[in-house]
Amino acid sequence: MDALLIRFLFVLIVGVIGFLLRPFNLPQTYAAVVGLLLGVAIVVFEWRLRAMSLKRLIGAAIGSVLGIFGAYLFALVIGSSIQASPTRSFLQIMVMLIMAYVGLAVGANKGDLLNLAALGGIFGGERSGKKSYKILDTSVIIDGRIADIAETGFLDGLIVIPQFVLRELQLVADSADSLKRNRGRRGLDILQRLQKTAIVQIQIVEDDFPSVREVDLKLIELAKLYEGKILTNDFNLNKVAQLQGVAVLNINELANSLKPIVLPGEIMRVFILKEGKEYNQGVAYLDDGTMVVVDNARKMIGKTIDVSVTSVLQTTAGKMIFGKWDERGSGHRGSSSPPPVAVPPVAATGSDPAKKPPSPATDRAAD
Repeated sequence: MDALLIRFLFVLIVGVIGFLLRPFNLPQTYAAVVGLLLGVAIVVFEWRLRAMSLKRLIGAAIGSVLGIFGAYLFALVIGSSIQASPTRSFLQIMVMLIMAYVGLAVGANKGDLLNLAALGGIFGGERSGKKSYKILDTSVIIDGRIADIAETGFLDGLIVIPQFVLRELQLVADSADSLKRNRGRRGLDILQRLQKTAIVQIQIVEDDFPSVREVDLKLIELAKLYEGKILTNDFNLNKVAQLQGVAVLNINELANSLKPIVLPGEIMRVFILKEGKEYNQGVAYLDDGTMVVVDNARKMIGKTIDVSVTSVLQTTAGKMIFGKWDERGSGHRGSSSPPPVAVPPVAATGSDPAKKPPSPATDRAAD
């Protein structure tokens, strides 16, 4: 509220100054309107500057200074080659404005490339705040899984969407082929979903490389410029980028690494630790802590058995494996974790000679 009041007073003061001083010999009413418009323009410019990062501000300032210095050199050349006239004055002023504007725009656009931490002092904290750029290509946007990954919070840094990727996506969305058109529109929907995600920051960059025709090669050049990583699921782009020393995050490789370690029908050997919640169930654990629930294994608690995997359940809390122990299909009843202890023979004094001392194997079978 205080900032709005200050801005309003500033615009009002500029309007009053225009009304009193009458620039360009304008009538007082027109001069006041010009002052008010100038004040509003200054406030809008200040509001836009507040949204810029420190690097962009410094880059814009450096670019403006260099542009004005270049304009001064051009003005000397113009002054020595053209006689004093309104045309010479016009050319000098226009060169100064053009060079200052170009320096401001280019400096602000390239300001993120500055390494302020190297300056030390008050800029030393910039080292910890160095941004990590993730550059999206068309295939990964259309794929759509990038939005799910972003919503989980696994993506950090700044998500960069090049303007040439947006153009390619728009061409696909405007295609006469219904299949391509649906894929392009899906990609545009995914971008809107990413922009609404508060966890990640989205930045659309205007950087282009006119000498490079292929979009994949443009992505590689952009990744080199920003020292970022390319997010893709394109196999060929993945290989070409790696050959040129650009880091790639492949969504397909991520999906493959998250596949279950076992598949239904596979046989795995586990140690039954305790009984399960349901009737006749046993529970085992893998080395990574994954729970294995085995049917028909309650009586095998404390023993290592071979079980057949029936299903794998992936939840937000982790992964669970369900299996079944087939007593009839097993060649043995399972082995205890500790080695069995041999039972010494017992003398048959005063007993029926037909009865023999039980063997360890008989004990296991009796279990």
